[in-house]
Amino acid sequence: MGKRAGFNLIFYGFSLLLMFLGHCQGSNVGICYGRNADDLPTPNKVAQLVQLHNIKYLRIYDSNIQVLKAFANTGVELMIGIPNSDLLPFAQFQSNVDTWLKNSILPYYPAAKITYITVGAEVTESPHNVSALVVPAMNNVLTGLKKAGLHKKIKVSSTHSLGVLSRSFPPSAGAFSSDFAFFLKPLLEFLAENQSPFMINIYPYYAYRESPSNVSLDYALFESSSEVIDPNTGLLYTNMFDAQIDALYFALMALNFRTIRVMVTETGWPSKGSPKETAATPDNAQTYNTNLIRHVINNTGTPARPGEELDVYIFSLFNENRKPGLDSERNWGLFYPDQTSVYNLDFTGRSAVDMTSQANMTGSNGTDWCIASSKATDMDLQNALDWACSSGNVDCTAIQPSQPCFEPDTLVSHASYAFNSYFQQNGATDVACGFGGNGVKVSQDPSYDNCVYATVVGKNKTSSSSNTTAMSSTSSSSSSAIGVSAGLLILAFLSCFFKIS
Repeated sequence: MGKRAGFNLIFYGFSLLLMFLGHCQGSNVGICYGRNADDLPTPNKVAQLVQLHNIKYLRIYDSNIQVLKAFANTGVELMIGIPNSDLLPFAQFQSNVDTWLKNSILPYYPAAKITYITVGAEVTESPHNVSALVVPAMNNVLTGLKKAGLHKKIKVSSTHSLGVLSRSFPPSAGAFSSDFAFFLKPLLEFLAENQSPFMINIYPYYAYRESPSNVSLDYALFESSSEVIDPNTGLLYTNMFDAQIDALYFALMALNFRTIRVMVTETGWPSKGSPKETAATPDNAQTYNTNLIRHVINNTGTPARPGEELDVYIFSLFNENRKPGLDSERNWGLFYPDQTSVYNLDFTGRSAVDMTSQANMTGSNGTDWCIASSKATDMDLQNALDWACSSGNVDCTAIQPSQPCFEPDTLVSHASYAFNSYFQQNGATDVACGFGGNGVKVSQDPSYDNCVYATVVGKNKTSSSSNTTAMSSTSSSSSSAIGVSAGLLILAFLSCFFKIS
């Protein structure tokens, strides 16, 4: 339990993503919300967490009505999917698509902010020959959206594995497999005509696993100190992700499709695998995803397309224990089903932060407090206050009527007290004052009259008997700390969906 608790406490780094990405624009970092597991949080709980932290983007793999209902009126942009099993009826008859839209989509739109519909998933990898059904199904979906007047608001595409390429090295020699020409040509024409992205799933992990003698682990993890030179273009590559993306760009250009943008709908690294999958470790997963996020939020682009936007969805939110295959297939998540973190991850893209160290846990040594930002909206403050007083395990007795900190009876005052209590009981670190960018650290004691704001001094938390603080009721409880850590971990990580174009 001690080791698990340490992992839980690393969640603070995720709050930095919330603050950093919430105020900038550029490429989008999203996450895949797969649900192929036994005991995941309910869609309603996930939606509440996402809404609390102003998360913008989410990919799901179907059009589950409970998920759409859960995300109604949250402002979260959803990428929904039509599974391969539905391609045949959707390709055969327009009426099947129209019925699906009428029953499963239109009743929940625009409350559920659907922006993409993926028609089929990695069809070239499917054991059944369904590739020929993709474009007809896409056309029928587009026709249905046109009937509803939504074809300009909801883009239609399909996701693919890197297996659609027959060559990917060197990147400039990237070429689509002739085996799939019969469906790729009309697919690319559809994407170009409708300004939809080519959606690709990129997994450097698999390239390393299958050929460790030819692929450097550091190259796969964005850690290489050397460069791979494309002999045809002279472009220098320091990581496999960029090389694979550029191979796709060159494949598109070879067919004269130069305007189609690329979107990465899955990428990531497993934290655990079978005995032969030695690279599937928490450390490597942490390294890959941290470097990936840094790469995306810096709008680095690729050697062939420097500075170009590249939207990326990280796979996956949770470990999914019902997925078949090797052990790694069930361990791509950043969270266990109980919402605790699998490994330490810094979503700011700056560096990995070990929040279990004593230096980080002692934070400000009692010299700082955390209060609510005067620039925060009432809705954001109320959501954050509600979370702090419930899932955040803050004792909010002192801001109830007739209690020392009730007056002034304002949202900013009450939120400030709750924010500070949470901040102090979780080590008084910068990231513990995040609250979606609505918390502000101050060095002047905000206490007034009989309302005393708690502080942390070294390892010992101090508070006044004048009013009840959350620290006095929780500082001695390690299980409570673990619960708090788990709660913020899932909340803060989800902030990786922020738009950063």
